[in-house]
Amino acid sequence: MTSHNMTWISYPSKSQPFTSPEEIEAVIASQNIISRLMHCYIAFFVPTGLIAGICILIIFIKNHLQKKRASLDLFLLHFTISNIIMIFLSFTVITRPDYLTATHLACSILSFFFNFGYFNSQYVFILTLLTLLLERFPPRTALCKATQRPILCVGLVLTYAFCLSLTEAVLVGTDNYQLEAHCQLDPLFAWPEYEIVKFTFGFGIPSLLQILCFTVLWAKEAPAGAPALQQHIRAYPAVYVISVTVFICRLFYNTMILLRTTLKLQRSIGTTKNELVMNVAEIVLFCESCASLVVILCFHKPCKDEVLQVIQKCRRKTRANNHLEIPETATTHQSGSQ
Repeated sequence: MTSHNMTWISYPSKSQPFTSPEEIEAVIASQNIISRLMHCYIAFFVPTGLIAGICILIIFIKNHLQKKRASLDLFLLHFTISNIIMIFLSFTVITRPDYLTATHLACSILSFFFNFGYFNSQYVFILTLLTLLLERFPPRTALCKATQRPILCVGLVLTYAFCLSLTEAVLVGTDNYQLEAHCQLDPLFAWPEYEIVKFTFGFGIPSLLQILCFTVLWAKEAPAGAPALQQHIRAYPAVYVISVTVFICRLFYNTMILLRTTLKLQRSIGTTKNELVMNVAEIVLFCESCASLVVILCFHKPCKDEVLQVIQKCRRKTRANNHLEIPETATTHQSGSQ
């Protein structure tokens, strides 16, 4: 693989000499949109996603200590941790419409952790879909035995995600580590191979596996003792809602990644509109991490049952307090009248 000199690349809003009023207005409008989206994300999605993630962690750890262990819950726990990492790393968008200023080395390290969470969440979710598929179509093969050992499966996913993230860190560029640049979690100055590898292993292959799982689920006839398809989907609504959300959001994001690669190969920095759409795609990706956690908390049965129990306890305490206050008030009135 040949090294690329990427020192020529820069963001359109930071490099072009804007002379006409139309160009200046376009930059201002683009930055206003990015700034508003960033504020909406930080104000609404981040707190909601973090609260949902913390609640999920507490519920799953509690169930694990009570020996209520299931492969699906372990995979969803791993998925939750990966998305929480993504949310914390998303704080890098607080500076938008400006960018973080960091050395190439620091930006590569941030990119490594971002890609580690990204690949983790993608492939552990494929494991979750595979587990549900094998539950409906139980095979007598080593694959079924493997899914019955979830810790081994999670270990393999972690190893695979680490190797992919390390590869991506190398493809950010092995030169000019001391230079400072505007930094995104997917660095603009990364080699074109960076985006190609990320699209292939972070979206292309997982999406094919996801489509394959759904094709088998819908097209293959289930065994006689298996529940009906609608009943199966109703039993695990969170997984299927998340699969649609993840696919749509990551399709948009990876399409923009490929568009940026095309511009690099043409040695073009693009336009302010290209920069705007890429920023929007990045924020949409982070919103998907928050939304996935909320879906797990609200629709996954162990989490939903625990939330309902807490709500019922709060209602009982409120009613009990109301009943205690009424006699005290009545007694006060009686003593006053006497």
